[in-house]
Formats: sequence, structure tokens, C-alpha cells
Amino acid sequence: MKIVVDAMGGDHGTKVTVKGAVDAVNEYGINVILTGDQTTIQQELSAKNYPKDKIEIIHCSEVISNEDKPVAAIKRKKDSSMVVALNLVKEGKADAIISAGNTGALLAGGLLVLGRIKGIDRPALAPIIPTEKGGAVLIDGGANSDIKPRNYLEFGLMGNIYSKKMLGTSKPRVCLVNIGIEEGKGNESTKAAYEICKTAPFNFYGNVEARDIPAGYADVVVCDGFTGNVILKLMEGVAGTILKLLKVELMKTPIRKLGALLMKSGFREFKKQFDYTEYGGAPFLGVKGLLIKAHGSSNEVAIKNAIRQAKLLVEHEVVMEITSEISTLGEDKND
Repeated sequence: MKIVVDAMGGDHGTKVTVKGAVDAVNEYGINVILTGDQTTIQQELSAKNYPKDKIEIIHCSEVISNEDKPVAAIKRKKDSSMVVALNLVKEGKADAIISAGNTGALLAGGLLVLGRIKGIDRPALAPIIPTEKGGAVLIDGGANSDIKPRNYLEFGLMGNIYSKKMLGTSKPRVCLVNIGIEEGKGNESTKAAYEICKTAPFNFYGNVEARDIPAGYADVVVCDGFTGNVILKLMEGVAGTILKLLKVELMKTPIRKLGALLMKSGFREFKKQFDYTEYGGAPFLGVKGLLIKAHGSSNEVAIKNAIRQAKLLVEHEVVMEITSEISTLGEDKND
């Protein structure tokens, strides 16, 4: 198995991507390809201990920045670390790609270079979000702002497979995000999606309101990318705010400080549940290859965990299963 990492992507550059790759190689025993400036990568590798035959460098003369326009960058910067990495997956020389770089460019590259799985109209981002019951798949997390009713069905199928394979959920409860749990709630698109999903080949559990998502009401949370991205960022913000306010309150008196000290390990575990680095990244499901988008501010732990995530996705043959299962949905009657 070979995982290719865009070594130039992310806010912290090669220092983080190389360290994360080395840690993954040492811990999981897999092979990693690093794409990017060879001199810079080698400088980072020189002080690290790892099996030298497990990491390969492919030099690239270009980098796609966050300021680049996504589609134009993919088409023009053919020797960028991101495009070269995507082509390695397309050509079968790597099993998955990980990048913390320009999100729009990576998703555009997934479509332009790897292409869509036949039968999938809109590939989608599928981050895992924390809930009281462990975790849930949120799909779409930000790739598609405007979608058709049929797309909800495709997202539900892909999320269902991902939940089974990665979270070990035997019969995932697949729900549509809505303003109420009643069948007739929502706009025309979500009401039409509800009708379609009622006969879907997965455990459709109806609608879910936003307040019930953290409680673990759904194992797969299905929505358009605009809504999904708002949910994702709101959860991150609320979690961060709660932790900050809690810290302020606990530091107000000596007795509270003592109590906080005694509960330190519990707070650490609580914080860990909301830490995106623990999940690695969000796979872009629906393309012909494994593509994982890591958070732009990923540290070495997040990169390492993204590589672990890719390893598991390869082992569970998630892309192959989506390719196989999409045929069970039948034709889109509106096409």
C-alpha cells in the first residue's frame, strides 16, 4: 500500500506534513510518497529516524496556494505537488492522496483528474463529527452548495457505507437535516428527497433537527454542502467556546482550581472528543480514487491520522463498494 501526501499543502507546510508522514510510517508500517520541493522535503527528513525504503520523494516545481483559483490552478499547474499526487492515484501508483492544501483546488482536481464514479452525480465531503454516541458521518460537509433531491439519496448511500466501514456501525441510521422531524417539513428539495429516500437501500431514519445531531440521533447526517459546512463550523466554534468559558470559570477560585486539577484527565478526554486532529480528514466520496482533505491548519498528528484513515479506507475497499452499491439506486427519473 502506498499513500501519497501533498507535502506542500496546509498552513504549516513541509515541517508538519513530513513529520506526520514519518510518524505514520513508523507506527503503521506503510509506504508514503511525498510530492513537493525535493530539497525542502529532504531537509525535514534528514533529522528523522524512519525506514528509508518506506518514504519516496517526487520533486515538483510548482505549488497551488490558497489564493489560486481552483479550476485554473489544476489545469495550469501540472507540476504542482497536488496535481502530481492526484495523477499518481489516477495511474494506480498510489492508493490514496492526502492534502491539507487549497480545498477548492483539491475537490476540482478530484473531479478533473480522478473523475466521478459512474452513477454519482455529485461527489461529497464526509467529515466525522463528534456525538454523545461516538461519532457520525456528515455528508456533504462543504463540496456542493446547491443540490438536487437525487443527490441526497447518493449522499445517504455513500455515508451509509462509510459509517459501516470506518465507524463499525452495523445498521447506520441515515437522516436528512431539516427544520422538523415530520415528513412534510422543509423546502421543496428536502421534501422531495424524503420521498426518494423512503425506498432507499439503507436504513432511512427520517429527518433530524440540528439540535439532535450532537445527541447522536443519526449515524449519517445528510444535507447540502452549504448547510453541512455551517453545521461543521458551528460545532467547532461552540466546542471551542465552551472549553474557553469552562477554563475561565474553573480558574476563578482556589477551590475550583483544585477541583479542575483533580478532573484534569477527564477534561483532556472531553477536549479530545472535539479535536479534529483525531479524525484526520474528510474523504471526498464519489470519485474514482481515495482523496482525503485534511484541515488547512493540520498539525503532524492530524496528518498522521489522515494517513491512518486512508489506510483503513483502502483496506475496507470503500471506493469499490460505493462503485458496486450505486447501481442499487436505479436511474434518476428526473434526468
